[in-house]
Amino acid sequence: MKIQIINGPNLNLLGTREPGIYGSSSFDSYLPTLRQQYADIQLDYFQSNIEGELINKMQEVGFCYDGIVLNAGAYTHTSIALQDCIRSLKCPVIEVHISNVHQREEFRHKSLISCACKGVICGFGLDSYRLAIEALRHADQ
Repeated sequence: MKIQIINGPNLNLLGTREPGIYGSSSFDSYLPTLRQQYADIQLDYFQSNIEGELINKMQEVGFCYDGIVLNAGAYTHTSIALQDCIRSLKCPVIEVHISNVHQREEFRHKSLISCACKGVICGFGLDSYRLAIEALRHADQ
């Protein structure tokens, strides 16, 4: 099984950016834990602050991977282009958020990509990624 994890804008700053909301661990420090826990799954990771690069990566893997775990960051609330891309892919996409976006600012309550994703996981910190991998792992069962 091959799963692509994709993080969007500002998620390269995890561990330093608003630790009260996002925690004090970087994604790079968390990724080895995921890879160890899911040694039977190829977990690839990509991060970009640029919307078009996120789309390019999803198009690259979306027809040959078994799933995508996507934290689109702020693009979640603004990007019809990401929604269109997700709809065009063969593999399922799980939308992930570290924080519970529904406990935050009103503008974060609306996702433009949820309707195209297989599911949404939010509010469990970095463990949201593990929960998304579990969802993809059992998607066909």
